[in-house]
Amino acid sequence: MIILGIDPGTTRAGYGIIRGDKKPELLECGLLKIKSKGPSERMTEAAIHFRALIAKYRPDIVAVEKLFFMNNQKTGMAVAEIRGALRLLTRECNINFLEFAPTEIKKTVTGFGGADKIAIHKMVCISLGLKKIPGTDDVSDALAVALTALYHKPFA
Repeated sequence: MIILGIDPGTTRAGYGIIRGDKKPELLECGLLKIKSKGPSERMTEAAIHFRALIAKYRPDIVAVEKLFFMNNQKTGMAVAEIRGALRLLTRECNINFLEFAPTEIKKTVTGFGGADKIAIHKMVCISLGLKKIPGTDDVSDALAVALTALYHKPFA
């Protein structure tokens, strides 16, 4: 089973692709930089990046972090639009789409729903047999989302 986990944002999105069975294996991870200025252009650019990842890896599941309360309503709406574009792509490709609350991801990966970024990074490294995750917290968060989807396996 191949899972694409995404930590969506307005100007960048972390992604992590794992192959899972008994021992999860990292296939690729990174940061998609969204350079477009307008909201429609950003959504289109994000969709192009997501479509390329889907075409390359043909995931069985795409998983994202659910939106949580954001102080900036404008940013929250922009992230929701990018998530919507991803959801449409998964539907078009007949890929299962899962969403997880931030506390559910933290609890699944670390055992504690209030875990901090350091704990998430550490447990993702342990789960995938890595010394370090390349990139920002967005990348380790995306891998945590992918691992959460793997451990929940609703479509296996």
